[in-house]
Amino acid sequence: MGIFKRKDSKQSERDENESFVSVNSARTSNTSLRSPGYKGSGPPASIPELPIARPPDPALDPAAYLRSIHAVRERSTIILNKAKNNQLNHFDVDLSKFEATASYVVSIIKRDYAPDYESIPPHGRWQHFDVGGRPRVDQLLQSWPSRIDVQERTRRLIDLFVVSVLLDAGAGNKWSYRSKESGKVFSRSEGLAVASLEMFKSGLFSSDPTEPCQVDGAGLKKITAEVLAKGMQHSEQNPLTGIEGRTGLLVRLSEALNNQDFFGVDARPGNMLDYLLGHPSTLASSVPIVPLTTLWSVLMDGLSPIWPPSRTQIDGVPIGDAWKCSDLPKSPPAQQWENIVPFHKLTQWLCYSIMVPMSKLMHIHFAGSDLLTGLPEYRNGGLLVDLGLLSLKPEDMQRGINAYKENAQIKGQPNVEVAPLFSADDDVIVEWRAVTVGFLDELLDEVNSQLGLRGEEQLSLAQMLEAGTWKGGREIAEVSRPNTKEPPIMIRSDGTVF
Repeated sequence: MGIFKRKDSKQSERDENESFVSVNSARTSNTSLRSPGYKGSGPPASIPELPIARPPDPALDPAAYLRSIHAVRERSTIILNKAKNNQLNHFDVDLSKFEATASYVVSIIKRDYAPDYESIPPHGRWQHFDVGGRPRVDQLLQSWPSRIDVQERTRRLIDLFVVSVLLDAGAGNKWSYRSKESGKVFSRSEGLAVASLEMFKSGLFSSDPTEPCQVDGAGLKKITAEVLAKGMQHSEQNPLTGIEGRTGLLVRLSEALNNQDFFGVDARPGNMLDYLLGHPSTLASSVPIVPLTTLWSVLMDGLSPIWPPSRTQIDGVPIGDAWKCSDLPKSPPAQQWENIVPFHKLTQWLCYSIMVPMSKLMHIHFAGSDLLTGLPEYRNGGLLVDLGLLSLKPEDMQRGINAYKENAQIKGQPNVEVAPLFSADDDVIVEWRAVTVGFLDELLDEVNSQLGLRGEEQLSLAQMLEAGTWKGGREIAEVSRPNTKEPPIMIRSDGTVF
């Protein structure tokens, strides 16, 4: 139902003369004023309308436009529209599978949460820390002395979440982590979360021996591939994908934290809290109200040095997680920026994740949070493929299978269940990620409709990601490929994208 009723035009496109877009027109959704950080506490009873800055004009500053959160949905919508007409270059689209795909997501949500849908947490790193039903974050908070005030507690959690998210690229199907505290074994995202938490508590990321539970630039400079491998329990028998890439991210993070405006003199990620609270755009109401775009600027501008230099650039400016896509204009008068679709997946995952402790502990409300999109990663995207909404075209399938077989000859690489394999910059992967962003918006409408939720009862995108699509993508992968539990399309990752 949702796929046929959503309007393709956006408010910001209908009124080119306005310099601001209200949070209510950020998406065609009525959840704009909800803070996805901690819905359980609910937003204040009355939230003032807070104008959200429009994206930069791509004709004047294409790099700034592609780095904006607005550009992710706007550029992906172009490819979604092609998908609706089955005009993609690499995938066939069977729209008859759309409602069944939504029904599968609904069945997962009902199984785990019905009828208390309000209790669904937003998608974020917090839940991964609590794997196995153990409230590790709450236990961490309780372990700190009462003299540690709420702002410092929030800073510490931001420190932890930033490092943990940056380490949260795909782990591969052969790696697992045995908790030093419980002895239990965890894999994939949850294993990476528990590992990063235990490294954090041990002081691995801190330069202050009297305060292990913090992350600072000087502490991160100590991290080498060998140190990280030991902390992650990586070995030839227990290989973690992308150790070098993950190490490089942390080393570059140590350099990025030298930006004192955002991260203070002690170079801590958590100091962005003070920057946000003191920013002119923050509204002091019954609770602090922070525009999503202000937080986005901190993450994009403050952390821009962490991305590998080989990534897409415009006029010498690195764009980050943004890639050329053949579905976009290629010939004159198209400009260079028009060939590119941005995703900023890790930045969005970071944004979703760190809003949670700020909302839970400090009761900060983030206005315009609906600008964030669904995450274009292999669980959400894999769901669409495994349920038949998307199918690789035969020539691309064969190319991917050939790449898998060639890669399988390398020691330590997957060789159990054959699946098409592509590099992160391959046009197949870029198109897959873009159409995933678009279809997640469409699924949100249909899922809410099938659940019978209206008005303030409707799930937010962050809730659907958490309770439905990400979990559903993982579960159907386990059924479809029980030996490896890998997605239907595999990505050769360097440890910095997925």
